[in-house]
Amino acid sequence: MAMAAPTGSAAPVAPALCGHLALLLLLAAPAAHGYSFPQQHTMQYWARRLEQEIDGVMRIFGGVQQLRGIYNENRNLFEVKENVPRKLVEKVAGDIESLLAKKVRALKRLANAAEKFQKAHHWQDNIREEDIEYYDSKADTEYDDPDGEEIEREKSNSLKLEFTDDANFKTKVNYSYAAVQIPTDIYKGSTVILNELNWTQALEDVFIENRKEDPSLLWQVFGSATGVTRYYPATPWRAPNKIDLYDVRRRPWYIQGASSPKDMVIIVDVSGSVSGLTLKLMKTSVYEMLDTLSDDDYVNVASFNEKAKPVSCFKHLVQANIRNKKVFKEDVQGMVAKGTTDYKAGFEYAFDQLQNSNITRANCNKMIMMFTDGGEDRVQDVFEKYNWPNKTVRVFTFSVGQHNYDVTPLQWMACANKGYYFEIPSIGAIRINTQEYLDVLGRPMVLAGNRAKQVQWTNVYQDALGLGLVVTGTLPVFNLTEDSSDRKNQLILGVMGIDVALNDIKRLTPRYNLGANGYVFAIDLNGYVLLHPNLQPQIINFREPVTLDFLDAELEDENKEEIRRSMIDGNDGQRFIKTLIKSLDEQYIDEVFRTYTWAPIKSTNYSLGLVLPPYSTYYIQANLSDQILQVKLPNIKMKDFEYLLPNSFESEGHVFIAPREYCKDLDLSDNNTEFLENFIALMEKVTPDSKQCDNFLLHNLILDTGITQQLVERVWKDQDLNTYSLLAVFAATDGGITRVFPNKAADDWEEEPEPFNASFYRRSLDNKGYIFKPPYRDAGYRGLDLENNTIGILVSTAVELSIGGKTLKPAVVGVKLDLEAWAEKFKVLASNRTDRDQLGARRCDPSTSCEMDCEANNKDLICVLIDDGGFLVLSNQEDHWYQVGKFFSEVDANLMSALYNNSFYTRKESYDFQSVCAPEAQSNTGAAPRGVFVPTVADLLNLAWWTSAAAWSLFQQFLYGLTYSSWFQTEEVAGDSMEARETSCIMKQTQYYFSTVNATYNAIIDCGNCSRLFHAQRLANTNLLFVVADKPLCSQCESVKLLQAEVRAPPRDPNQCELVDRPRYRKGPHICFDYNATEDTSDCGRGASFTPSLGVLLSLQLLLLYSSASRHPLPPAACL
Repeated sequence: MAMAAPTGSAAPVAPALCGHLALLLLLAAPAAHGYSFPQQHTMQYWARRLEQEIDGVMRIFGGVQQLRGIYNENRNLFEVKENVPRKLVEKVAGDIESLLAKKVRALKRLANAAEKFQKAHHWQDNIREEDIEYYDSKADTEYDDPDGEEIEREKSNSLKLEFTDDANFKTKVNYSYAAVQIPTDIYKGSTVILNELNWTQALEDVFIENRKEDPSLLWQVFGSATGVTRYYPATPWRAPNKIDLYDVRRRPWYIQGASSPKDMVIIVDVSGSVSGLTLKLMKTSVYEMLDTLSDDDYVNVASFNEKAKPVSCFKHLVQANIRNKKVFKEDVQGMVAKGTTDYKAGFEYAFDQLQNSNITRANCNKMIMMFTDGGEDRVQDVFEKYNWPNKTVRVFTFSVGQHNYDVTPLQWMACANKGYYFEIPSIGAIRINTQEYLDVLGRPMVLAGNRAKQVQWTNVYQDALGLGLVVTGTLPVFNLTEDSSDRKNQLILGVMGIDVALNDIKRLTPRYNLGANGYVFAIDLNGYVLLHPNLQPQIINFREPVTLDFLDAELEDENKEEIRRSMIDGNDGQRFIKTLIKSLDEQYIDEVFRTYTWAPIKSTNYSLGLVLPPYSTYYIQANLSDQILQVKLPNIKMKDFEYLLPNSFESEGHVFIAPREYCKDLDLSDNNTEFLENFIALMEKVTPDSKQCDNFLLHNLILDTGITQQLVERVWKDQDLNTYSLLAVFAATDGGITRVFPNKAADDWEEEPEPFNASFYRRSLDNKGYIFKPPYRDAGYRGLDLENNTIGILVSTAVELSIGGKTLKPAVVGVKLDLEAWAEKFKVLASNRTDRDQLGARRCDPSTSCEMDCEANNKDLICVLIDDGGFLVLSNQEDHWYQVGKFFSEVDANLMSALYNNSFYTRKESYDFQSVCAPEAQSNTGAAPRGVFVPTVADLLNLAWWTSAAAWSLFQQFLYGLTYSSWFQTEEVAGDSMEARETSCIMKQTQYYFSTVNATYNAIIDCGNCSRLFHAQRLANTNLLFVVADKPLCSQCESVKLLQAEVRAPPRDPNQCELVDRPRYRKGPHICFDYNATEDTSDCGRGASFTPSLGVLLSLQLLLLYSSASRHPLPPAACL
């Protein structure tokens, strides 16, 4: 417990009277060796000395005043331009609208052509594979089997194409052809597939024409309802080294385009008859069914026997986002079969869920998906009560597993409620039968005709062919044929899609004129970011969209919630707010002012926002046209350009230039020396006014090169850095220049060459005064040999200009302190010794009382400087020096807790939903073997078992088990990789920052006989806290260590069960197609898809039995 005696206006802790008395007595009483704890006024005096020393060094070496003068002297070389937020937002929103509109025109042309081609196509029953000419994108793809040996490819009649590298697609392509991808589990020689290939071939000409009209077009794709994908331009399929189960119908963009939003309740029969293989089939079916849902959909999952209950903590329909679906998938694995079946309980629960109008939901297609092994009850009374006569809820029934039950009741339920009946006898039937319900949902869309031809833009997701992050415009393609009775066909043919890379949209947004802390962002109707500087997923699963909410991309507060709501509603607006932001290195929190301006992007689902700090209202635009000469001419080189040449570094300091796209032909490089060489080589070939160069970037770079060089001449060259124990001085500018002096200091310079990506630069702009930045050390850092390794501490401050009443901050300057030398200086400044005193001249004995200080009494007194994030900057303890840069709780947990408890620091917790983690160890518990299912003796003696589809199921079990780890394991579904790969995860972050209290405190950490005194005071005009404390006398005063390091969030943290009860505001698509009076519901069910011969079954089963019994069983799915 820490009791405080504050001096100042605010007192966060109200200590008891006895606490005050105890503190006063302890402060006044001399210790046994004749020293007493320093008085408050003494420590305030030390603090002033520290402030003066820091200010003096920065005034001499920082050169802020001199740099202001240099800018003013060069006013003829630049203009001060204004960022007008509303105009910027309007322009960028219009540019993005125009970009997407061009893609929409191509998309509509493709969709119309596809409907025309299919209508004109004549079905051929006797079509053969050799009759079709196409490029099979997987024909040249090599797959490895689990043992690492190449699997022999099946014979193919695919066209043989040549490919050339293409920068736009980041891969080899062929613009003369389209490519075809057919899922592995679909037989490419079937009549349906061959007819599909036949009529879609005509799309190639439309693809090519589209590209001629718009050369910037990326992938043009037709995803067919049969599973065939035809995409342009042709490129070999990028498949993993495993069985490729990519199916376009399960891609986020296809699902979004193929149907309107859904409210779905999944009910699973877990009665006693559902056990073993059947229960596993059901769990996997639910898992796959969840993957057909997008963020526009809502879902709940329940199990039932005599009673129904939700499988998870969700008591109502919840958004089918990634995190909620993950909860369902985990909890479905815990279902246990017992009891008897009561369909009535399951359906009543489902209808009650769908009738709950007090929650957020899709309010479009409503459906119930029931998985069961069979039963006799038709529960007609339930349907009469809840669903008839309007039949607003579709019922889909799934008969799962091998059994001899009468399936007529299940078929009747589906047919009587505008749904469909499916059979899932084996794992191989799961994928196809859990996605074909989309064809039924597509019927009202097809019958609605052109009204349903609505272009939709998707969430951000990872392109399967390597483009990176993209959004896709989608348009459904309808079957326009009619039957002999002139009835319209009601089947959806597929979905047409055109990709737009996020990078292409980013290029339309301003960047460098907004300054280091200004940025553009965009969100969709779900509040997910399309553009944002913090949208940086570390690992991407191409099967899932990248969904980062705006309120998770930034630190959430009420103002941002209101801004987000307004943007989703399609409004425009502007608001000036005070908010919290994380530093770029995520170690610090700053309280800042920002102006948010937003407007909708017309004809899309997106809204655009602009964030500007006050100091970025104005910016510098260099105009050097009159001064620029062709640098390639001998002896006539532009003077400022010469200071970029390495031969000037020794005298003028080392120059780092930001790796920006100054010119089109400039080769970028992460190695700054190499990038500088590339830049210089290009400048010798072109003039800075060349049309292939960005004049704004290039002129500002050259201007800042000259300005920082003048700083060297006027300030740095005339000073002896060693006198003040400085390792380096530096300046960084908005123009992209970072100059470090002297040249040798560049060897240890670890900051980003791009100032806009440097934490010290961005924090200096947002904070007044001098910002200290120690080198970050994690908790496990054990230090270096200080004699051979010099540690530096950055101190930086922004240069604020006022030109014609316009305020801006175009640069940051600073110094790099020598840690060891400044630690000694710190001890002297925080001591009672004056300049005339000699160390050791003062003597105290038991008869006289002297105040301790940080120099003479460093064995008894701890003196430290801690920054605003709680990191150690300086200490009078030599054994602390290697811990500089660590969170102070790692150095002195007891003292850091006292500072936090006395409100010197505030804590902010948040979550990073884009992190990557090592996979967690899988449990090996459970009786099931880690291999293929082995039939029991009773099964082997049962002839019916051999002649049933069970053997065929086992073959598919082997095939699909390479992907579905849950099939072979008793635990949860694992990843797709053969090795243990890193996986996406949620990380919990904790940052500390200064509270608003700015008083001086004396306090006691009350631990009985082990109590400690401490004093804490903020240093003016810095981000430092000066702390003086007794050394702990014993270990009884230990306290809980505050954690600052990022940690993996525990399971269910953040608590999804609580979050769904206060869902964030969102909007779904503005149109819904879930009903059409002319819909024909007579096609409502079919049986199993697989009917292999008995000979094939026997051969497969013997193979599986042999593999199961061998010493080397088939590889477990955990390996894939």
